Amino acid sequence: MSSCVPARAESARTEHVHPPHSPPPGGRGHFRLAGADVSASIAVFLIALPLSLGIALATGAPLQAGLVAAAVGGIVVGWLGGCPLQVSGPAAGLTVVTADLIQQYGWRTTCAITVLAGIAQLGLGCLRVARSALAVSPAIVHGMLAGIGVTIAVAQLHIVLGGTPQSSVPDNLLALPAQLANLRPADVAASVLTLTLLFLWPRVPGKAGRLLGKLPAALIAVAGATAVAALAGLRLPKVDLPSWSSHALATLPDGPVLGLVAAVLTTTLVCSVQSLLGAVAVDKLVSARPGLTGRVKRSDLDRELLGQGAGNIVSGALGGLPIAGVAVRSTANVSAGAVSRNSTMLHGVLVLIATLLLVPALELIPLASLAALVMAVGLKMVSLNHIRTVTRHREVLVYAVTTGGVVFFGVLEGVALGIAVAVGVALHRLTRTRIKHDETDGVHHVHVRGQLTFLAVPRLSRVLHQVPQGADTVVELDGSFMDHAAYETLQDWQKTHTAQGGRVDITGRRPGTRISEPADTDGCRCRPWTPWRNHQCEPPQPTPPSGADGQGETGTDTEAVTGPPGRPSGQSVADGPDGSDGSDGRGKLTGTGVTGAPSGRGGPSTGELTRGISGRELARGISAFQRNTAPLVRGELARLAREGQQPSQLFLTCADSRVVTSMITSSGPGDLFVVRNVGNLVPLPGEESGDDSVAAAIEYAVDVLKVRSITVCGHSGCGAMQALLSAEPGGAQTPLKRWLRHGLPSLARLREDPESPSEDAQSWPLLAGRPPADAAERLCLANVVQQLEHLRAHDAVARALSAGDLELHGMYFHVGEAQAYLLSGDPVSAADGVFELVLETDLTA
Repeated sequence: MSSCVPARAESARTEHVHPPHSPPPGGRGHFRLAGADVSASIAVFLIALPLSLGIALATGAPLQAGLVAAAVGGIVVGWLGGCPLQVSGPAAGLTVVTADLIQQYGWRTTCAITVLAGIAQLGLGCLRVARSALAVSPAIVHGMLAGIGVTIAVAQLHIVLGGTPQSSVPDNLLALPAQLANLRPADVAASVLTLTLLFLWPRVPGKAGRLLGKLPAALIAVAGATAVAALAGLRLPKVDLPSWSSHALATLPDGPVLGLVAAVLTTTLVCSVQSLLGAVAVDKLVSARPGLTGRVKRSDLDRELLGQGAGNIVSGALGGLPIAGVAVRSTANVSAGAVSRNSTMLHGVLVLIATLLLVPALELIPLASLAALVMAVGLKMVSLNHIRTVTRHREVLVYAVTTGGVVFFGVLEGVALGIAVAVGVALHRLTRTRIKHDETDGVHHVHVRGQLTFLAVPRLSRVLHQVPQGADTVVELDGSFMDHAAYETLQDWQKTHTAQGGRVDITGRRPGTRISEPADTDGCRCRPWTPWRNHQCEPPQPTPPSGADGQGETGTDTEAVTGPPGRPSGQSVADGPDGSDGSDGRGKLTGTGVTGAPSGRGGPSTGELTRGISGRELARGISAFQRNTAPLVRGELARLAREGQQPSQLFLTCADSRVVTSMITSSGPGDLFVVRNVGNLVPLPGEESGDDSVAAAIEYAVDVLKVRSITVCGHSGCGAMQALLSAEPGGAQTPLKRWLRHGLPSLARLREDPESPSEDAQSWPLLAGRPPADAAERLCLANVVQQLEHLRAHDAVARALSAGDLELHGMYFHVGEAQAYLLSGDPVSAADGVFELVLETDLTA
C-alpha cells in the first residue's frame, strides 16, 4: 500500500475499463452533436453577427471581411485550436492595429500581413513558446486593451454623431467640437436607441427579464434600431455588402520591408497575447461550471497558437480580418452551456450561412447603430476592476503609461513603453529597501521592508550594530527575497548577539519564516515534519499546567497515558516528543479546542484570536499544496480522473484530527476509500435510528469498488470512548448522544468482563503483549473488535467474506507513541485478539 509501489500492480482482479461510478463510454468514431452545443452556438452566432460587422466598420475594412473572419475563426480555429470553448473571430483589440495597417498599406496588403502573422504564429506554436507570452505583466496587457478601447470609442463617436472619424485619437479629439456643431439627428437617434437597448435589455426585471435575457443584448439593440429606422423611414447610411464576385483577396505585400516586418510582429503579438490570455480565462470559467471540468480538457496553449495561426492564414487568404480569441463570445459560449468545440464550429457555420443568405436583411442595419455597439465594447475594455487590481499591486504607473502610449503613439509603441516602465519599477523595488530600528518595552525591533540584497547590506549592518549587547531583539523581514550576502550578514550578527547573551527572533512576512532558532528560544517550534502543518506558526502561548486536560473530538477529557520509553513520567499524550507542551506552533494544544491568550494577561479572547485566522490558514495551506505538492501528484491524479478510483481497502477510522490516514499508512491518492466518523463506529444494519451513510459507504466499497479488505482503526485518547464511559443516563438527546448509541455494544462488551484486567488479563485484547493501561484504552480496543463484529452483519460484507473475496482487519493507533498495532487472531473474539506492534522492518524484502 506504500505510495512508492505501483498502485495495485499485484491485483488479480479485472481492471475497470471505465470509472466504476460512471456509465461505459459510448462507441468511438461516431459524431455526436449535443443539444447544449447547438443552443450555445446559436447564442454565440447572434452576438458575433453584429459585432463582426461593427468591428469591420471600425477598421475601415470591407464589411464582408468581418463575416469572413468570424466564419473562419469558428470553423478553422474551433477545429484546430487548443481551447475547445474559446470562440475566435475579429476582435475589438485588433481594431486599432488593423485600421492603421489599412490606412498605411491598403486592404489587400493588410490581408497579406494577416497571412504572414498567421505563419509567424505557426512558427511560435512549433517552438512551444506559448506560455512565455503569459510572462507579460497583466498591467501591460490591461493597459494595452484599455488604450485600444479608448481609441475605438473616440473614433466611433464621430460615426455615432453622423460624421467620419480621423486617423488618430488626437485628431479625433480636435475634430470633435466641429462634429458636435454639425450633428445628424437620424444617426444620433439610431445610436441613442441602440445604446439604450444595449444597457436596459439585461436589466428587465422579473420573470419576463429572465425569459428575455436569453436573447443577447447586442442583437436586440441592433435589431431594434434597424426596425425603428426602417419603420420611421429615417434616411441614414446603412450596411453595404458588395457582391462576393468583387470581394478583394490578399495580394503580395507592397511597402518598405522594415515597416512590413513591424506590422507583422505587431499583429502577431496582439493576436497571440489576446488569444492566450483568453484561453486562460476560459479555463477559469470552465472550472467554475459544475460538472464541466472532467468533460472539457484544459487548454493546450501551444496548440491554441497553432490553431490561431492556421485561422489567420485562411482568413487573410480569403480577404478576412485578423483573428484572435474574443472574450465576449467565449464567455457567452461557456455561459450558454457549451460542452465541446462543436459549439464554436457550428457558430462559424451559422455565420457562413447568414453571410450567403441574409444579405438583404443585413443591409438594413444603420452604420450608426453598429458604431454605437462597437463604441460600447470599446468603453468596456477600460475595466474599473482591472484598474483596482493594478492599483492594489502598485502597478498603476505601468498601466497608465501603456494606455497613454497606445492612445497617442500606437499599440506596439505603447506596449514597448509599458515593458520599459515595468522593468524600471521592478528594478526600483529590488533596490529600494527600508530599514528602521525602534524599541518597545525593552525589546528592540529591526524592521526590514523590501528585498534584502547585497545593496542593502551596509545599511542593515549599521542598524543591527545599533542594538545593545544582550538585548532581546526581533528582526522583521517584510519581503520575499534575500540574497546570500544579506543572509550571511544577518546570520553572523545573530550568532554573535546570542553568544553575548542576547536573544534574537527573526520573523518573515509569513508567520513561521525564520533563519534559525537558538535552542533556548521560546519561539515557534518548527521541526522537520512541519510541512504537514504548512508552517502555520504564531507566537506560542504559555505552557499550561502539567495537569491540564485536553479535549478529543467529542469535547471530553483526554486521558493521560504513560508514554513510550524515555518520556518523562506524568507527561500527557498531548506533550511533544521533547517534553514541550505539545503546541503546534499556533497556541493550540494538539487535539484540543483551546486557542487564545491566558486570562489575566490582557490578551485577546479566544473568539477574537480564532476569527479570521482559520480562513488565512486554509488559504495558505491550499497555496502550499498548489505550489509544492500538486506538481508532484498531478500526473497520478490525472490518471485516476481518467480511469476512476480503484482502491484496494476500505479504511474506517475516527474523525479525530490527530489520525492522519495517509501518513500512518504511507498511502497515496486512490489507495484508500476512507470513512471517518466520531468513534469509528459501524451502526448495525436495520437498527432504529441507524445511519445509512456508513452502510452506504460499506456497500459501495464492497459491491462497486470491490475492495479486498476493510480496516477498522481506533486510537488512544478517543473522546468518543471517553464520552461513553462518563455518560450519565437521561438528559437531552443531542445529535452527539444519539450517534454514540451505536457505541453502547462496545461499552456492554467492556462491562461484561472483570472490572480489573489483573483478574484475567487474557479476557481483553492485548496491546503488544501487555494488558490495556486503563478503562479508556480497554474500551478503545474493545470498540475496534465490536465494530468488526458489526461489519459482519452487513449483507455485502457477509457475502464477500463467504466468497473469500474480503478480509477484515483491526488496527489501533497510539497517538502519543506514533505507533500502530494490528489485531491478530480471531477479529471477532476479544479473548483471542492481540494487537501486535508493527515493527520498523522492510516489509517488501
